[in-house]
Amino acid sequence: MDSLYTSCAAILDRAAEKYGTDTAFTDSDGEISFKELRDLSRALAASLIARARTGRLCPVMVFLPKSIKSIVSFMGSIYAASPYVPMDYNVPMARFRATAENLRPGAVITDSAGREKLLAAGITETILVYDELVSGKADNATGIDTITTDLDPVYIMYTSGSTGTPKGVTVSHRAVLDYTKWLADTFDITKDSVIGMQSAFHFDNSVFDMFLALYLGCKTVIIPEVLFMYPQMLFDFMAEEKISVIFWVPTVMISVANSGVLEEKKLDELKLILFAGEVMPIGQLNRWMAAYPNCTFVNMYGPTESTDIALYYIVDRKYRAGETLPIGIPCANMKAIILNGKNELCKKGEQGELCIGGTGISTGYWNSPEITAEAFVQNPLNNKYHDRIYRTGDLVYEAEDGNIIFLGRADSQIKLRGNRIELGDIEAAASAMADIKSCCAMFDAKSEQIVLFLETDAEIVRRKFNMELKKYIPSYMVPQKIVSMPAFPHTPSGKIDRQTLKKEYMEGSN
Repeated sequence: MDSLYTSCAAILDRAAEKYGTDTAFTDSDGEISFKELRDLSRALAASLIARARTGRLCPVMVFLPKSIKSIVSFMGSIYAASPYVPMDYNVPMARFRATAENLRPGAVITDSAGREKLLAAGITETILVYDELVSGKADNATGIDTITTDLDPVYIMYTSGSTGTPKGVTVSHRAVLDYTKWLADTFDITKDSVIGMQSAFHFDNSVFDMFLALYLGCKTVIIPEVLFMYPQMLFDFMAEEKISVIFWVPTVMISVANSGVLEEKKLDELKLILFAGEVMPIGQLNRWMAAYPNCTFVNMYGPTESTDIALYYIVDRKYRAGETLPIGIPCANMKAIILNGKNELCKKGEQGELCIGGTGISTGYWNSPEITAEAFVQNPLNNKYHDRIYRTGDLVYEAEDGNIIFLGRADSQIKLRGNRIELGDIEAAASAMADIKSCCAMFDAKSEQIVLFLETDAEIVRRKFNMELKKYIPSYMVPQKIVSMPAFPHTPSGKIDRQTLKKEYMEGSN
């Protein structure tokens, strides 16, 4: 990739000229070529410029089902010099509203059904319907090629916030350009590769699926979400589409391994298997490796604040039960340092907090300078120049071979089934319920479930309570277990005694 590129729109322009009518993306409704994608995206950009407030500091929310239409909306926003903001189409309206209040978008792109849903919820932002936006012609528009610098935001992705308010991770064009080039240089992915997309667009793994296809001119197949519930049908679909590259969350890979399909069906084209988002169990990984001994397996690590991935480990052997899979070494233009409690560099084998720096780290949280200042700090090991690092909150150590080993979280943030969750989000939602005096959310790692403790005198009906919770938080955050009691145990300092709750209701039940 030409280092002079300053905008991700340049990748699509190049792809349209170089690959033309070749298929770029497919979904359940059809396919789109690189040229068609460029033309539709520019048409949408022209409509945005004419009908909405756009520009480098005017983000555009995209509230659409996972589809080619979403990709056109993302690229159209980029052409209009606006960062795109992918939203879960099934997000609770209370969470959508909280996101919009922080974001202050120039527009929301949706479909007719989404428009009705937003209007019914009292959303006041400028709402534009996708089909109307792409009805014009880009050739007659002016101002599409708005000047964008490589440090301007290309997208904003919202993650959980400990206060109950989502945080908008802002990622620059340069970060995506560097990440995409690193992927192309590091892995055996070519013009003839076919990527099988599992990730939702509001998760950062989608950056891999979308921009890598634009850069290399390969095809990305948006796999219908329903197929992941039926591994046999999923593999039939993948075989028909000749999928050769996948980048999935471990939960999906675990489900596939446990279904038995790995032993029953073979995907002859599959060559590269990457995974990230949570810890991959050794048992299921070994089953995948046994089924596909000629595939390359890669354990990828990176919070949303690192443009998807910061470290990677190419699995070079089978691991035994009880061993820990490394998260590896930094990607190009990224660095990883491990700090102890005194902000000193840890020695090899010494546990500390992983901090990452480089061109891939986020420019901060949108419209949230205070929490940005807490997470993105000056590198304490460098007092010579401005050197920002992101404190991940993950506990790690460096092994003798130089690979970094992940140990766990230093705070209450967890990853469950590929979703990053702040337990404080759940507590904030539960605290808003009637008759709840206090609450405490904890993660039971052994049974891999969220346990919500409620201090209340009322009788709690779990099904009804969970339905109320879903008005404020996504389904993947809803706790799997609820324990209610009239009074919580407390420590001498007056805090909720979480250790007692864990010992009596979590460890004792396993």
